[in-house]
Amino acid sequence: MADSSMVTLGTARSLLVDSSVYDSRVAEVTNDHTFLDMAYEDGEDILPKVETRIVLVGEAGRNASLVKALQDINTPFMTTDNVQEFGDGENTDFETVFVLTAFDSPDYNYLYKRDNRIVGPPVVLHCAAKKEPLQFSCRPLYCTTMLNLSLCFTGFRNKEEMKKLVNLVHHMGGIIRKDFSTKVTHLIAYSTHGEKYRLAVCMGTPILTPLWIQKAWERRDDLDFHASKEEFRTKFKVPPFQDCILSFLGFLEEEKANMEERTLKHGGRYLEVGDERCTHMVVEENSVKELPISPSEKLFVVKQEWFWGSIQMDARAGESMYLYEKNDSPVMKKAVSLLSLTTPNSSRKRRRLRDTLAQLTKETEISPFPPLCKRPSAEHSLSIGSLLDISNTPETCKALAESSKPSKSSTPVISKQPARWQVSKELYQTERNYVEILSTILQLFKNPLEKEGQVGGPILAQEEIKTIFGSIPDIYEVHTRIKNDLEELLTDWSESRSVGDIILKYSKELVKAYPPFVNFFEMSKETIVRCEKQKPRFHAFLKINQAKPECGRQTLEELLIRPVQRLPSVALLLNDIKKHTLDDNPDKMKLERAIESLKEVMTHINEDKRKTEGQKQIFDVVYEVDGCPANLLSSHRSLVHRVETIALGDQPCDRGEHVTLFLFNDCLEIARKRHKVISTFKSPMGQTRPPCSLKHISLMPLSQIRRVLDLQDTEECMNAFALVVHPPTEQDNLLFSFQLVGEETVKGIWLRTLCRHVANTICRADAEDLIQCTDPDSLQVSTKDMDSTLSKASRAIKKTSKKVTRAFSFSKTPKRVIQRAFMANNTPDEKTQRLSCENRVCSSSTLASHHSPSMANLPSMFERKYYTFSRSTTHLF
Repeated sequence: MADSSMVTLGTARSLLVDSSVYDSRVAEVTNDHTFLDMAYEDGEDILPKVETRIVLVGEAGRNASLVKALQDINTPFMTTDNVQEFGDGENTDFETVFVLTAFDSPDYNYLYKRDNRIVGPPVVLHCAAKKEPLQFSCRPLYCTTMLNLSLCFTGFRNKEEMKKLVNLVHHMGGIIRKDFSTKVTHLIAYSTHGEKYRLAVCMGTPILTPLWIQKAWERRDDLDFHASKEEFRTKFKVPPFQDCILSFLGFLEEEKANMEERTLKHGGRYLEVGDERCTHMVVEENSVKELPISPSEKLFVVKQEWFWGSIQMDARAGESMYLYEKNDSPVMKKAVSLLSLTTPNSSRKRRRLRDTLAQLTKETEISPFPPLCKRPSAEHSLSIGSLLDISNTPETCKALAESSKPSKSSTPVISKQPARWQVSKELYQTERNYVEILSTILQLFKNPLEKEGQVGGPILAQEEIKTIFGSIPDIYEVHTRIKNDLEELLTDWSESRSVGDIILKYSKELVKAYPPFVNFFEMSKETIVRCEKQKPRFHAFLKINQAKPECGRQTLEELLIRPVQRLPSVALLLNDIKKHTLDDNPDKMKLERAIESLKEVMTHINEDKRKTEGQKQIFDVVYEVDGCPANLLSSHRSLVHRVETIALGDQPCDRGEHVTLFLFNDCLEIARKRHKVISTFKSPMGQTRPPCSLKHISLMPLSQIRRVLDLQDTEECMNAFALVVHPPTEQDNLLFSFQLVGEETVKGIWLRTLCRHVANTICRADAEDLIQCTDPDSLQVSTKDMDSTLSKASRAIKKTSKKVTRAFSFSKTPKRVIQRAFMANNTPDEKTQRLSCENRVCSSSTLASHHSPSMANLPSMFERKYYTFSRSTTHLF
């Protein structure tokens, strides 16, 4: 067989010798072939002219197509069955070329040992088809299957096997190089180790198995075949995990099964963590805090990015860049240390709790704007409430005069920031986060996919990239300018500055940028899903980038939905700013125009995008919750999740109350179980609606949630969590704590879902960072004795006490509500008395003398809510 032939060129007997060694004797098979009978243009011959004769040996002489080809190019030939009469090499009058059909025959061995020129029938047919003379090569050349290819070998231990492969490459016209360089076109590798393998990966050189050479030799008689053809070559790529045994740590079962399946598909094997045969341990760095075993020196402990990066490149990535290192956050350590501290004093406990909540939300409260400060004298100024509480006595006047003197040591103090500034800052912060997410989409996904010269070739076609990302660059450009204008406005803030002007300035650009993306968003999602299934490299590309901190472990689909949600969120914030803007402020009209301009943009979006089923669910919530704000109904809003809980603190309602939380994509409806269920309501059409089983407490935008606390299970606290909330009208953070009821809600899944939508609302990618595991004792939260008789009796007494207080107290009744109640029943003759009531607080006897039908409704109108946010925070667009 041809495999038994030996390469013996001169004294150099090494198989892997660079071709430059033979430059003095051999003209390499390249594009600049030296053909017989060629001369310089000036007429001077390179070599003395020698007559060429072609000898067809054995079966070659009986090959009709070969004989006809030689006749077509007018080339004389001879046939023989005895090569010994021609192969002595002594005749200098002829340059004899022997044509053999088998390179493993005795005739071949006889001619090869005497340095005769030997070619196969495909070489003659190839040159005849192109009307070219026979190519010159001192090596036996059977075909041109590997013409112009330069190969390098690595990882071979069996020298005999490599010797056979080298001979086959030479027989097909290829070149062998000992050292890897830019001239090498293909690397033949037996393993994924070694310097040559690393260089080939970096340079994008195809890395193939030895089977590629063997299969190419089997097709040596195919004149139209070349070994470098893409569809043929890709079948023999060295898989990235060849010779690798992997184990996986910290992954969910579904994800682990997926990775194990892909390990087998890409040439590797997998075992359980701790098996000594493993070469790699792939770690989910976000969930693994400590390794369960002490890794050996030969074991690579790498992050999951190494796994997906290897699949994306279709080659084993270098481990040094992806080694797993334990990640400790100093900020979180400090927060945990604060949570672990407790103090016996109740006032110190409250102060410690306030400091803890501030520390927990420190990361989300970073602002580039300086706080608004009072003048030094403002610290001692009197409020209207203080004037009402001071009696007109000499003692109080003297104390008032002394307290009004400025102190020498007084310093400027931070004032309570205006609500209009607070909400404007929130608009800026969400805009800044949104721009960062758009930048992440472009920098981590779109730009790398469009980059030329990718290792392994393009991951996606240009048409697919355009379909997925659409007008994202245009949206990014316009919102970058909006963010910069908002930053300049807040840096030089005054009540006269206009927020509405900024939105109106870019309204036309928003109309151009958004509809093309939102209308084709479903097509974008379908393209992502299809490409991820059909193209493993794209799947690995997504896995790599989605695991990066910039993405917050969100998928590309979840990031791309942000533009769909952004405009309704901006409209909500603008409406909130308008509520805190005085009527005489010119910005109020501009804000209304800005909101209308955003509505105009949204009207350009297809009505097909409306989620009718989600709207039906919202209607069900409105009917179930008594007092639910009607503005909960919105075309962009959808119900995400519902959980049943028990309140563990004094806010947003009394401890022990059964509370239902309705999570929407941008807000949280908080409702408690009604103490008494009213009778069913019958509409004029005769349809009966079931009674409302819940009572509205608050409709809270998700942007007010600063931190979600996963309370550790202890003997005194089970299945509980808490929310750190900061309404714009409050100076300090508030703590809402709850205990989940029932087994159908898994706390971990619920908290991750909540954080995901909070992050979407405030345009942050790091949703996981909003969750923090906390000791409930540090927050003074307990679920102990919630169902005890004493606890139930205590709650009943508290409710009764509040009802009695509401029934006999008018001091907290809103004045305008009382006036409205009296005006409904007043006659013109009572005008004087009504005007008198407007100028003073009516006494209880005066109120008792008036019997108004509307008075029957006063208790429900004046019913005190245990905790409510400002109207601006519950008025959602």
